[in-house]
Amino acid sequence: MIKVGIAGIGFMGMTHYLAYEKIRGASVRAICEKDRKRLAGDWRSIKGNFGPPGRKMDLTGIDAYAELDEMLANPKLDMIDVCLPPSLHADVTVAALKAGKHVFCEKPIALEAADGRRMVAAAERAGKMLMVGHVLPFFPEYTFAHKAVSGGKFGRLLGGHFKRMISDPLWLPDFYNPKTTGGPMLDLHVHDAHFIRLLFGMPNAVQSVGSMRGKVVERFNSQFRFDDSDLLVTASSGVIDQQGRPFMHAYEIYLEKATLLFEAGTVGGEPAGTPLTVLNNKGKAVRPKLPAVDPFVAELTEVVRSIAKGTVSPLLGGDLARDALTLCHKQTQSVVRGRAVKV
Repeated sequence: MIKVGIAGIGFMGMTHYLAYEKIRGASVRAICEKDRKRLAGDWRSIKGNFGPPGRKMDLTGIDAYAELDEMLANPKLDMIDVCLPPSLHADVTVAALKAGKHVFCEKPIALEAADGRRMVAAAERAGKMLMVGHVLPFFPEYTFAHKAVSGGKFGRLLGGHFKRMISDPLWLPDFYNPKTTGGPMLDLHVHDAHFIRLLFGMPNAVQSVGSMRGKVVERFNSQFRFDDSDLLVTASSGVIDQQGRPFMHAYEIYLEKATLLFEAGTVGGEPAGTPLTVLNNKGKAVRPKLPAVDPFVAELTEVVRSIAKGTVSPLLGGDLARDALTLCHKQTQSVVRGRAVKV
């Protein structure tokens, strides 16, 4: 049984806590949180753009810490699950690794690429695992796409377009602060940057156009360039002011023998979009039957499996997360400079 300590009880900390309740092989044994009410189990103030609302929790048997150092000193804990603001990811992760704990860190790996590299190096020195929670590959539609591409089911990969938009997250006062959260590029688009890196490899350049909100990009379109000039890969992401569509994500992935289509979100409080559809080379539109999966449960199950095997899952690797962060920064540079930027 892997004994877990969660650092940070906000929206993602609660999401991870609820997921651990549904999996075998891991158990939350400690939490660390500065907010005294949340530390005592009153999570009603927690809000997010999906998932259940916060509620009062029974934390019987779970050690509660107001200071991180005290939780890291607990010899019974095997892993620290870092759900703090991105600005704290690097220092907390390095401290946990030095304390002899494995680390599962919520995305993005950090706010600065140098910190991402520092985290990866710290895991190597400590001989412990660093895994980063880019949950997107564990959504059934994205799992299907990844397996179809990596297995060659529909022939050679030709390109794709990826889209991710949200309404302004008004409950997050620091969302547009580049020093704490990083804005839409690092909090939102980093999901698709990670998935693009997973499917296509690392681009050699990016060209992005968009609008700024202070020092962060608010909304943008990007084209990714690869050594293989036949790969055509683009993405759109960012924030709109209208609260009638709080969230949507989508893709079109182009292969020799099929095009994969998917879009999901909510409009006016109702589900909207296109279920996963395969347009095959026989002129048919096929909708594969997908398993009913909680992606966070699937993600944490992969974390447990990685620790049991002693090898980090390729879907959770720190190097992949570090590259996704680099791609986000390069896109921001391209918007600011008004030209293509080498990666």
